[in-house]
Amino acid sequence: MTIRFDNRVAIVTGAGAGLGREHALGLAARGAKVVVNDFGGDLDGSGSSSAPAEETVAMIRDMGGEAFAHGADVGDVEQVGDLLAKAMRDWGRVDILVNNAGILRDRAFGKITLADWEAVVRVHLTGATICTMAVWPHMKEAGYGRIVMTSSSSGIYGNFGQSNYGAAKMGVIGLMNVLHIEGAKNNIRVNTLAPGAATRMTEALLPPSIVDLMGARTVTPGLLYLVSEDAPSRAILCATAGGFARALILETEGVQLGADDCTPEGVAAAWDAISDAAGARLYQTGGEQVIKFVGKAAEAAGVKLG
Repeated sequence: MTIRFDNRVAIVTGAGAGLGREHALGLAARGAKVVVNDFGGDLDGSGSSSAPAEETVAMIRDMGGEAFAHGADVGDVEQVGDLLAKAMRDWGRVDILVNNAGILRDRAFGKITLADWEAVVRVHLTGATICTMAVWPHMKEAGYGRIVMTSSSSGIYGNFGQSNYGAAKMGVIGLMNVLHIEGAKNNIRVNTLAPGAATRMTEALLPPSIVDLMGARTVTPGLLYLVSEDAPSRAILCATAGGFARALILETEGVQLGADDCTPEGVAAAWDAISDAAGARLYQTGGEQVIKFVGKAAEAAGVKLG
């Protein structure tokens, strides 16, 4: 099976360099028309330039593809609205959204400022939300959509000095979970990519030998699958150096404490059993998880649930 995107229109944010550029090039190489979005700012979000996005567009056109550049700040509703309007004007549809734009303002939590926090969350989490809000009604009407959020090991597992970044990157997973449920009836599939790549955001932190292994091109194949016609939905795909794995949020079976034991001391005494991963489950909705507990409580109390 060959994955193609002929007649599809894709928006890729933060596509002026690094992962976003590779995603845009990969989509275009397989037939997609691409809106190349990049604000063109510095790593901390300051400044702006149209040059990075225009360079990506030139690369796509040189390979025979169709693309245009747009410098929208993903955290600005009006600018994102203009981006979408131009995509609809030129191509009449939007099938794929890759929320890739991001900035960094790393500091230990004891030194971070609220401005640092808000700037990072605004781009990564609020920006992904604004872009998704823009395309959502069009995808619903078309009965087709493929959306990818970009997370990180910092969000899933944590990294020192990245509380703002990590919180935003876990936030997009929560957003994915809900949109997966709400979009299912309209064939909108929503996934999350958790990449590790040597880009301008990370290469200064990595030794040269690792930089050579962690090219952005080794991640993009995973992205292309997540936005394909036969893509899964609600998947968290980790991708680094040509390696791919799926991260799963599981919940242990847990224990049911009786009335006499439902105390802090009871929880402490049962901690090993609470933490036992045997029989851990992957829940599809929050309601399923609640029913597990309520069902056990009802059974213990001899109450028949209707």
